[in-house]
Amino acid sequence: MITCTLRYVLDPYKIAEFEQYARLWIPLVNRMGGTHHGYFLPSEGANNIALALFSFPSLAAYEEYRIKMAADAECCAAYELEKRNRSIISYERSFMRPVLSGQD
Repeated sequence: MITCTLRYVLDPYKIAEFEQYARLWIPLVNRMGGTHHGYFLPSEGANNIALALFSFPSLAAYEEYRIKMAADAECCAAYELEKRNRSIISYERSFMRPVLSGQD
């Protein structure tokens, strides 16, 4: 399993707009074969950092998702929403291997 972790730097005045965008992606990732673990929005501390985590069975499965995502109308609509909202200033994408129990 591979987990994609996204660290976003947000416009702190557009958290509500980012949350709208985030809520669109959770079912999209799940529909396309991933497991979305959610978005984590600012609460205490930094007011402009958010995280997202979602997993795929393998890096190859993630790459297939990226190809399908680029042609999917709902995914394109989500990207267009963010283009209009401009809530994301920047982001970093990393891939990690989760340890989910002491038995892994």
